[in-house]
Amino acid sequence: MNTLTFSSVPLPVRRLHVDLAQPFDARWCGGDAFRTAFFNALSMSFPVGEQYFIDSLKNGAQKLAPAERQAFEEDLRGFIGQEATHRHLHALFNRELTRQGLTNEFEKRAARRIRANQHLDARKHVAVTAATEHFTALFAQWLMQHPEALEGAEQRLAYLWLWHSAEESEHRNVAFDLYRALGGNEYWRLRIFRYVTFTFLTDVLRQTVRNLWHDGSLFKPGTWVSGWRLLLSPQGLLRGNYRAWKDYFAADFHPSQHDASLSTQWLATHTSDYTVVRAAGKTVAA
Repeated sequence: MNTLTFSSVPLPVRRLHVDLAQPFDARWCGGDAFRTAFFNALSMSFPVGEQYFIDSLKNGAQKLAPAERQAFEEDLRGFIGQEATHRHLHALFNRELTRQGLTNEFEKRAARRIRANQHLDARKHVAVTAATEHFTALFAQWLMQHPEALEGAEQRLAYLWLWHSAEESEHRNVAFDLYRALGGNEYWRLRIFRYVTFTFLTDVLRQTVRNLWHDGSLFKPGTWVSGWRLLLSPQGLLRGNYRAWKDYFAADFHPSQHDASLSTQWLATHTSDYTVVRAAGKTVAA
């Protein structure tokens, strides 16, 4: 196995001060059908996805030599705490989507895929997590740079997405570092990244289309004007992130090479909107 120094960046576990028990509008993102459908599609993937990431890193860490496992323990605890909190809040968010009549096919496909690949080497599951975390980190940075994507959303929902994004930036190194520590090679890192790129984008698009069909806006020109603006305009989420996405193919790539200062700044300036429940290896709030 490779000998690595883990990032050792403190990963506090936070409780966001939002009430997701209260209903929200069907077009909660500023009345925009496409933006709402797209964000909803992402949220639909999170509970099953976050649990998979947690399980993958737990299982992967068990393959480390004792000294490396101990060095990784604090990063793992922070990662699990943050992802478990994301899973919980998005499950509440998705419960409202179900009440509104949306069907979560994304989660069903992801769950089937996870079950079908349970037999794979633990390193491959960690590689899937690292690849997906690259996507979430890119999304996080982009969302911080483009708050107009959440224009018109009520504050509690905007804060849910911005807080989630900020924490994704914060723990972006963990799965990648673990994959390297497990001796994961470049061939599988890049092959799995291509696979994750195809499946993730395909699943998000399929669920977005399904959500738009339910909304009754699938065939309205304005829907797809908004979609182009959000995803494919020069500064859009997909087109504007192409170079950062491509960086993952570099042999010397590490997630920390990408700027995460806006996420750090958001967390620093919104301390009144969350409570730190665990930091530096200890519980600090009930």
